[in-house]
Amino acid sequence: MSAIENPPVPAQEIQNGYPKPSAVHLDAPCEKLEKIHNGDTALALFASDDWDGNIDPTAERRLVRKIDLMILPFLAVCYAFYYIDKTTLSYAAIFGIVEDLNLQGTQYSWLSSIFYFGFLVWAFPTNFLMQRFAVGKYLGVNIFLWGFFLMLQAAVKNFTQLAVLRAISGAAEACSDPSFMLITSMWYTRREQPIRIGLWYTANGFGIALGGLLGYGIGNIKGALASWKYEFLIIGALCALWGLIMIAFLPDSPVTASNLTQDEKRLAVERLRDNQTGVENKTLKPYQVWEAIFDWKVWMLFILGVVANIPNGGISNFGTLIIKGFGFSTLITTVMQIPYGALISILILISIWINDRLPPNNRCYVAVLFLLPNVAGAFGLGFLHPDNKVGRLICYYLTGSYNASFVLILSILTANTAGHTKKVVTNAMIFLGVCAGNIAGPFFYKTEQAPTYPLGMWSMIVSHLAEIALLLSLRFLLWRENRHRDRIQGILRDDGQVDAHAAAARQRDLDATAFSDLTDKENLNFRYIY
Repeated sequence: MSAIENPPVPAQEIQNGYPKPSAVHLDAPCEKLEKIHNGDTALALFASDDWDGNIDPTAERRLVRKIDLMILPFLAVCYAFYYIDKTTLSYAAIFGIVEDLNLQGTQYSWLSSIFYFGFLVWAFPTNFLMQRFAVGKYLGVNIFLWGFFLMLQAAVKNFTQLAVLRAISGAAEACSDPSFMLITSMWYTRREQPIRIGLWYTANGFGIALGGLLGYGIGNIKGALASWKYEFLIIGALCALWGLIMIAFLPDSPVTASNLTQDEKRLAVERLRDNQTGVENKTLKPYQVWEAIFDWKVWMLFILGVVANIPNGGISNFGTLIIKGFGFSTLITTVMQIPYGALISILILISIWINDRLPPNNRCYVAVLFLLPNVAGAFGLGFLHPDNKVGRLICYYLTGSYNASFVLILSILTANTAGHTKKVVTNAMIFLGVCAGNIAGPFFYKTEQAPTYPLGMWSMIVSHLAEIALLLSLRFLLWRENRHRDRIQGILRDDGQVDAHAAAARQRDLDATAFSDLTDKENLNFRYIY
């Protein structure tokens, strides 16, 4: 279902169920604008003839630094609050909320999971609203709301009230990760995306460390309220304030950013041409919804979201209880989260550094590499003697390495999905998997098995071994798909050699399909990154 009217070249006839690609070379930006209908919003920047399409490397480096300052601090701080917000219940647990609300049986586990039920229910609607509205403003409003509802949790009197507010908070937070990924794909090349995702995701670790510091400070407040109430009030107020700041200052896209000149906007978009994923399209395209739903890659990413977050659902809500089980006091338990968060940040930075210096298409291998410490840590927590507190603490810290792996999984998702509506649906589906994993995770941590939680440890081991198998399978399938497309376009000959003429023709044709809002399946010029 191409948005370009010109017929495809004969070498690209339909094969094996693939539609004919729209790889037609168009010589001028104005001609592109005439040929492409309902394409990307970026096309409006090239409506005049005064842009030659040349990219000056010095100007590009200067612009990328400017973009980094415009985007990354907002996403990083937001992501730190995002993780602090998710762990407030964990700190409230050691500050006495279980006793004050008289939580019984699995009610604490349900409070951990019900947050993600709200996230789950609102995942698709919020992603479609994100496409309809300015993404920066929409994200800021939702951050303000999740802070507001977090503050209200300080006023609850029983399990039911807290459960309702946590479900609403989950719904408000449902746009966070998908919007971060959408923003990253709008502003950065596919080569740059793992580094930028890693940089804002590193704030996850800082969030854990900062949450420990805040928890320690809040635990020392001697006021009229219980400590867990101050936890909700203070963290909620900070989140709400940051939401207002993002509404005011976070740009919505390279096309509309008020602090970029017209030439800077064009350069910001032009350098994304090779991505073949576009910038933004405000029209909901039903065929792209269906394509996402029936795309095997999306379902593999969905399952990856599930198995990668079963461990997260347990550790993020029971981590403080595991550490307290080593014999530490309540306040020391909060402090012991600081090195855990710092280690996560360091591992994320190391993973993106390694990935950036390897040849292309090694992301799945690096992701597997950073799952191995987590598997080792889970085995240690499951089998080391309970009296070996130092060894068990080290193993607990090793479980943070999955965050580095998940950064690369997110970069695989952003790099391999084209068509704006399809991106929105794919983001929603992977985070449905994230929700399912986080919902299931806490229920592997049985109250009667505290503080060692052997079933919880086995859930981590099995989940990460399944994740390794999925990553290796995904890599093979994407590699095979790229070779299949090379054969369709005549780039890869029957003897296995590359046809230089066909490869050069494809490179020229990238101009025609870059901003036509084609999906990765429609556009045979698209090549997957793995």
